[in-house]
Amino acid sequence: MPAKQEPADRPDPAPRGASRTDRTVAGLRERVRYALSARVWRLRLFGLLAVQAGVAAALAWFVGAQFLDNPAPVLAPTTAVGIVAASMGTRLRRTVELLVGVVLGLAVGDTLMPLFGIGAWQTGVVVVLAIIVAVLLKGGGSLLTQAGGTAVLIATLEPPVRELSIPRFVDAAAGGLVGLAVGLLFVPIHPQRTVQRLAEPVIDPALAALHDLATSLRRRDLGGAEQSLTDLRILGSRMTALDNGLGAAQEVVRLAPLRWRQRRSLAFYTEAVRHLERSLYSCRAITRRITKALRDDEPIPEEFPAAIDLLAASVQTLRLAIRVRAEPLEARQQILTAVELVGKAQGEAAPDPTRPHTHRLGYSGMIAAGEFRTAAHDILIASGLDTDEAAALVRRTSDRDEWD
Repeated sequence: MPAKQEPADRPDPAPRGASRTDRTVAGLRERVRYALSARVWRLRLFGLLAVQAGVAAALAWFVGAQFLDNPAPVLAPTTAVGIVAASMGTRLRRTVELLVGVVLGLAVGDTLMPLFGIGAWQTGVVVVLAIIVAVLLKGGGSLLTQAGGTAVLIATLEPPVRELSIPRFVDAAAGGLVGLAVGLLFVPIHPQRTVQRLAEPVIDPALAALHDLATSLRRRDLGGAEQSLTDLRILGSRMTALDNGLGAAQEVVRLAPLRWRQRRSLAFYTEAVRHLERSLYSCRAITRRITKALRDDEPIPEEFPAAIDLLAASVQTLRLAIRVRAEPLEARQQILTAVELVGKAQGEAAPDPTRPHTHRLGYSGMIAAGEFRTAAHDILIASGLDTDEAAALVRRTSDRDEWD
């Protein structure tokens, strides 16, 4: 995974000694820089999508006009663009939903419009009925949207002629096939690069939040710890986008001949990213519990913030190792050292199970320690170890049979 970074989530503050005006100007400048950088990042990520959509729309119109003898094949480019827009998800499932939505919209529109005529209330009724039918079929968002959108087209733009239903459906089917062909055959996304660009705005801010958390713990700064928790929580939508991107990348290497050679490398890469993503969920749980420990004035030994810094460092080291395809030995050593530090923060386990542990952490801190070992387990799996080997290493390093 490359170390390129999406713009930070929070603009850097002005120096403390600066005047109020200087701080305002610096903050405004930083916000403008961040906004521009964020838009450049989005353009790099979705620029190919725009090209794919344009090519698909043009080809779909050409196919509909030249080969289907339709002078105005509106549904063909509409469906093609809808298929291409599903490039950050699973295209095949979306294709089926779009085509079923078109069929529903056509069926409802062509059935009712000859009876009701064209008008405002007629359009509303047709759309309501089309979406109700889609809901009864347990359709997803694509099916609902396409059913309603097609019903609007039939109700407003097309004459209510029943005999046109078959060519309309053929237009939509042709558009769907063109969209698939453009997205999977002619102009497929680069799967690994796409996943990289989706992973960066998840992992980079998360690592920054973890380093901030470690600093806040050393200072016993509750506000700073709560800010770190907020920073981790707002990454949820980006994690969803990353999950969709992983699905799209796997579909591309499975179906696009131009990307077949990347199957093996992408399989390892996506497995690593998935486990890193899981470790970030554990990091959020760590942050939540250790923040509560601060709020409850529990003791937090110095080893714990040091371990959090090492956890973040291990993820960064692992990313660099994956980028150059090197064995991530250093990353494994870093995370195991972090696990050892957490064990020291907890206190030594009693050799006699009937005797209590000598805990240096409080109740919430102990829960955070257990979550830490879960995160370490996922990071070790992301580095290429199997589940059992990673679990054994974590247990042996922490000197605990259970992740209490």
